[in-house]
Amino acid sequence: MKESGKNRNSVARAARWRQTILLSLLIVIGLSGAAGLNRWLEINRPPADPAMEEERLYVTGAATRRMSLSFNGLIADWYWMRSLQYVGRKILAQEDKVQLNNLASLNMKLLYPLLDTATTLDPQFIPVYEYGGVVLPEINADYAIKLLRKGIENNPAEWRLYYHLGYIYWQRKDYNAASEVYREGAKLPNAPAWMAQMSARMKAEGGDYVYAREMYSHMYDETSDPKIKRMLELRLAQTMWHEERDRIRRVLSEYGHCPSSWREITQSLRNAGLELDASGAPLDPTGVPCVLVKESCDVELDTSSEIPRS
Repeated sequence: MKESGKNRNSVARAARWRQTILLSLLIVIGLSGAAGLNRWLEINRPPADPAMEEERLYVTGAATRRMSLSFNGLIADWYWMRSLQYVGRKILAQEDKVQLNNLASLNMKLLYPLLDTATTLDPQFIPVYEYGGVVLPEINADYAIKLLRKGIENNPAEWRLYYHLGYIYWQRKDYNAASEVYREGAKLPNAPAWMAQMSARMKAEGGDYVYAREMYSHMYDETSDPKIKRMLELRLAQTMWHEERDRIRRVLSEYGHCPSSWREITQSLRNAGLELDASGAPLDPTGVPCVLVKESCDVELDTSSEIPRS
């Protein structure tokens, strides 16, 4: 009798084992088939009309979350990578005519839905919120605010999200909203002391170059993403350029008439604390000589400069 019971247990275990193997094989075959089909579609897809491509709708994040079973994190990674590829393809399509920090002209309607879906699948996906906080304001600041507020709702202890949100409000000159966001972020146990200082200074300062440099520097120090660091380097250079431009314009205004070349006002530019090249032209913060616009007696960045224009 005991032997018969053991046999039945052995048969049951063997049956369960066969079922497990069969289910595993079905999953592997299904995933392989899906991957193969996706690759075939990518290879054989007909050329798309860019205008129609932008109108293509993705499944909403909530629907994707319901359909993804227990693979939310994996699919969130896929949407994250898709968003990076989407931006990269847009930039490459312009044949290097668009700067990394001047994305508004690329008409990237799908970027927010992609980032939003990734964070719906994985609400704790902090790099996605941070990326959106830096890139989306160049495209649609309202979307950037919406994404960051979603991030704060799902990650209330992440002070960096408060920082990015406050910065966007500061860019929009909404100093009261910026001050409130920094004040809330400063309450977090792990928030740095300067968050409280920013809240206090925001209303009083009203935005200036020194403050902008301070903000970019803090953001640069606090992120580990190389793409975001590069964008912040250029934004920091932009604030320095605005200061230099004011000094150059002051020299041009005080000279009395528009000089025929930079060499004509070399000494005045040096007295203003500006760095010059061998021809006497002032250098922008990236080391590229500035252009003298004689028609309006003004100064502008050279076309080869990486500093953002907007």
